[in-house]
Amino acid sequence: MTKILDVIRGLNQAATNAYDGYQHMDSKIGLTREEGHPILDSRQMDGFRVRFSADKMMLTYQAEVLAKQLHPRHQFENELERKFKDIVKYLQKEYKKITKNSVSLSGDGDVDMYVQTSSRVRVWVQAHKQYTIGGLSDVDSVRKTSAGDVDKPYEKKFKDFLDLSATKKPQTNK
Repeated sequence: MTKILDVIRGLNQAATNAYDGYQHMDSKIGLTREEGHPILDSRQMDGFRVRFSADKMMLTYQAEVLAKQLHPRHQFENELERKFKDIVKYLQKEYKKITKNSVSLSGDGDVDMYVQTSSRVRVWVQAHKQYTIGGLSDVDSVRKTSAGDVDKPYEKKFKDFLDLSATKKPQTNK
C-alpha cells in the first residue's frame, strides 16, 4: 500500500505541472484556455486546483464563460462533468509520469457549481467535485470519530443544561 504523503506530493506536483505556459507540457488537459492562440485570440480563462482531506481529493474548477453557454443547463452540467473527467485523466497520467506508480480517483457524487454574473455577457463559474483516492493504507476518514470521543463527557453537561429549560413553571417567592 502507498503512503498518503507520497500520493499527495505526487498529485500536487501533477497539478502544479498544469499551469498555463508550462514548458514541458506535451499533453492537453481539456481546458478551454488551450483553444486558440494566447496573444492573437481572445481565450476564455479557466483553471483548476486540488485540495486534500484524509483519503479525499477536492477538485475545484473555475472558469469565465459566456452567459449563452449556460443554457440549456443540463448541457452545461454535462460539459463540466467532461472537464472534470479530463482533468482527472490528466492528473493520473502526470502522476504516473512523476512517481512511476498509478493512482485511482473515484468520484463521490455530482458536480457542485456556483455561478455568478460578472456582466451581461460573461459569468464566473466555480465547480467542486470530491474524489476518493484509492489504495491508501492507515488513513482515517474525516467523518469517523476518534477513540477519545467515545465517552462524550460534554453530552451530560449539555443534557443538564437542556433540563433547565423554561417549559417548567418557576416557583415564585412568597
